[in-house]
Amino acid sequence: MPARLLIITAAFGEGHNSAARNCALALDSLGAETRLADPCLTGAPRSTRFIQWAYRLVTTYSPQLWARIYRSTGNHDFSRQQMPLMRRPESYLETLIQEFQPDAIVSSYPLYPYFLERIFRKTGRSLPVFTVVTDSIEINAAWLKAPSDYYLVTDPATRETMIRAGLLAAKVIDTGFPVNPIFSKLQPVASEDACDPFRVLYFPTAQRHLLGAMGRALLDVSPRVRLTLVLGRNVRLLYKRARALKTAYPGRVRIIGWTRKVPQLLNSHHLTVGKAGGATVHEAIAARCPMLIHHLVPGQEEGNLRLLEAIGAGSLADTPASIASATHDLLADQAAGWRKMKLALARHGRNAGALHAARFILDHVNGES
Repeated sequence: MPARLLIITAAFGEGHNSAARNCALALDSLGAETRLADPCLTGAPRSTRFIQWAYRLVTTYSPQLWARIYRSTGNHDFSRQQMPLMRRPESYLETLIQEFQPDAIVSSYPLYPYFLERIFRKTGRSLPVFTVVTDSIEINAAWLKAPSDYYLVTDPATRETMIRAGLLAAKVIDTGFPVNPIFSKLQPVASEDACDPFRVLYFPTAQRHLLGAMGRALLDVSPRVRLTLVLGRNVRLLYKRARALKTAYPGRVRIIGWTRKVPQLLNSHHLTVGKAGGATVHEAIAARCPMLIHHLVPGQEEGNLRLLEAIGAGSLADTPASIASATHDLLADQAAGWRKMKLALARHGRNAGALHAARFILDHVNGES
């Protein structure tokens, strides 16, 4: 009988969903039976959609406010159910466990292990819990206090951070962020590439005024620069500005709306420009594609920037002037700066986190470790 794994996520930031989806893909490829669910979205759809909307609004337009909210969670006792909005998701999760009868549970959201502890206490039956930590280096207290059998983390520095915070070393496993398994099969741009053209993949935020300014700053660095704009869910909001940029720089700008081809895009571009979200940063790392951060949510995303800097694979460039300066430096002296970053990413070598996580989970569920 294949192992049955319940994978639970929450749509409060793409990192949680991305990690959960990719774990499911990897586990499925290894013969497990999986079920992927979002107890918040299914158990309390209206309130969850409102919180999603508010989260995107605050993190985009008032990141300092979000940082205060984020850091305040360190004082909260999540072991007690004190949030009325979470009662229905917790109840739905209990029902889901009863219906699916999993052998173990994989959680990519830090609050669910607290739900599970209460559910196990209530039902008298416990299951192995694997918590996939989507933060890097700067770890929120909600992750550190979450009751879990194992914590699967993104890199050695994050593992050391969590051990220093008091977690048992044997429980903190460095698997790498669970990027899509396809990353392990794709070929990144070679460090010896001529960089002509120099392809830049740009993920703008919903701030319309920044798209044109940042785009012009990148394109004006060198006539070699070619810009691919991925508008995603903001395609209606941003398309007019993107089209104006394409018209102003004939033959040098490509516009993409929503796409499933992000792994392929990252592996075919020389540089990524995006926000410091966990999914984007770790996908860029997996593709060995150096990254410039143009938008950073303090607290929640600071660790992702620190990881890029520690690897030697990226930096913060959150104004048109700093984006232009950083790109110019990468291209100087026959792109020596860019090549140095590429080699650093090759040494870091993280492009199969979901597969590593899946193998670890299945080894333990099947009693092989």
